[in-house]
Amino acid sequence: QLQLVESGGGLVQPGGSLRLSCAASGFTLDHYAIGWFRQAPGKEREGVSCISSSGGSKYYADSVKGRFTISRDNAKNTVYLRMNSLKLEDTAVYYCAAGPTSVQAMCVMNPPSVLSWGQGTQVTVSS
Repeated sequence: QLQLVESGGGLVQPGGSLRLSCAASGFTLDHYAIGWFRQAPGKEREGVSCISSSGGSKYYADSVKGRFTISRDNAKNTVYLRMNSLKLEDTAVYYCAAGPTSVQAMCVMNPPSVLSWGQGTQVTVSS
């Protein structure tokens, strides 16, 4: 019922930028916190960035702080992740997720408080 679709991934050179989008299908995002997670082959899933339902509270993992920016446009039912200064270690499948509570519950707690996951979009930083 709660469907999320990621887009915007692709192949980019180190130092480049991408903007990922997470669009809701079949529901509206305005009452949900949204998180971005990533997972590389053989690695554990990690929380990258989360944003509260209103957009007033944001969380960034230390590894991306200062390089990534999360934002949301509830009128467009979409959450964005702008990724600048990309590094090889940013290569992963990126997933967005919707949760009912706080950014801490989404990005810090284990397991994260999540109602629905998107299908993922591949980000490859190479060359």
